[in-house]
Amino acid sequence: MSAPVAEQHAVVVGGGLAGITAALRLADCGVRVTLLEGRPRLGGLAFSFRRGELTVDNGQHVYLRCCTAYRWFLDRVDGAALAPLQDRLDVPVLDVAHPRGPRLGRLRRTALPVPLHLGRSLAAYPHLSLTERAAVARAALALRKLDPADPALDGIDFATWLGRHGQSARAVEALWDLIGVATLNAPAPHASMGLAAMVFKTALLTEPGAADIGWAHVPLGELHDTRARKALDSAGVRTALRTKATRISRTDDGRWTVDVPGEQLTADQVVLAVPQRETHDLLPDGALDDPGSLLDIGTAPILNLHVVYDRTVLRQPFFTALGSPVQWVFDRTDSSGLKGGGQYLAVSQSAAQNEIDTPVAELRARYLPELERLLPAARGAGVRDFFVTRERTATFAPTPGVGRLRPGARTRAPGLHLAGTWTATGWPATMEGAVRSGFTAAAAALTALGRPHEHPLKEAA
Repeated sequence: MSAPVAEQHAVVVGGGLAGITAALRLADCGVRVTLLEGRPRLGGLAFSFRRGELTVDNGQHVYLRCCTAYRWFLDRVDGAALAPLQDRLDVPVLDVAHPRGPRLGRLRRTALPVPLHLGRSLAAYPHLSLTERAAVARAALALRKLDPADPALDGIDFATWLGRHGQSARAVEALWDLIGVATLNAPAPHASMGLAAMVFKTALLTEPGAADIGWAHVPLGELHDTRARKALDSAGVRTALRTKATRISRTDDGRWTVDVPGEQLTADQVVLAVPQRETHDLLPDGALDDPGSLLDIGTAPILNLHVVYDRTVLRQPFFTALGSPVQWVFDRTDSSGLKGGGQYLAVSQSAAQNEIDTPVAELRARYLPELERLLPAARGAGVRDFFVTRERTATFAPTPGVGRLRPGARTRAPGLHLAGTWTATGWPATMEGAVRSGFTAAAAALTALGRPHEHPLKEAA
């Protein structure tokens, strides 16, 4: 017999975006919730820290207008105004390797319906030839007809599909990988076509404004830790930081115990919202048909370089580069609290397997000259600080075939559910995917508890 409604208790293990979301959804539906997080803060892999007088994000995170789940999260923690979206997609793309000298192009949209909303931008895009632009348009139309959930697409790589649809190496570099590496954390040869189709179709080929970019204008910790904790407190969630779950087991009466140092919690439902390897270690026997498959889900790194100049060297919020090892550069001066003039730039390097362990001195010698090549105003500017943050397991690796390895929220153990970007959300490892996984895990737990609930997103109701 299930516990009386008033006594129902859920434990959520993991205080990243997936765990926070699951905890909020459960609490909003009347469940008593305990959220456990081993770190001294919430936010998972999207967090902030102090470095002297600066508040630094561990890496640059953005979202798109089509990221409706993450937008729900921002609203739920009262942070939407602190992470605004562009009015319209506008991405400056600087090519410093052009034979005629550096050339600036832009990927912009209009208010025209899809796919005409990008037509003017593509027609004027200086980094591709007329023939390449026409081939891109044809490939986009073919991509629009695909079903990203088709298992056959998961089995091939994005580069193979692009090659079959007439995309040159230059088109892959100057357009497809420009977007794909940043969103998938893998170049086209190492990315599942299913995930690539999901990204490009959802962001560029559904609604005109779907790809408009948003990012936090405050430190991520303000959103994912400070405001998230306030929302959890207001919802009645007990949040236990510096508290790591060491064991999860089923009781004789069908409930669950979660062991933490010095305490044993009893719960009707448990949501595991931790990385796949940690989940593997906590899973009780029989919870998944093949728990070893979790260890087959690889990881991919992201490297972030942080440069503080003694003067302004960039006069736009961000840009991306071609013909350079530099990928994306963001101005984080205001959000970091930098005082006394100068400018703080964050350089985000996805799919950084070849550089993730490179010494700081070597990275400095490699990237400061590149920034000077990209930004003439940086030539002769003083560098007040240069430091590096490394996320060696920033995302799951979106390799072909990964789709069959990603488990759903429900396990074979009644009352035990999984959340995290690596679960079967249909999305790559993004903040959007994390929140969606929290929705799904909470919905599974609420159903098991007999609690009425509706999906918070109308599109998925």
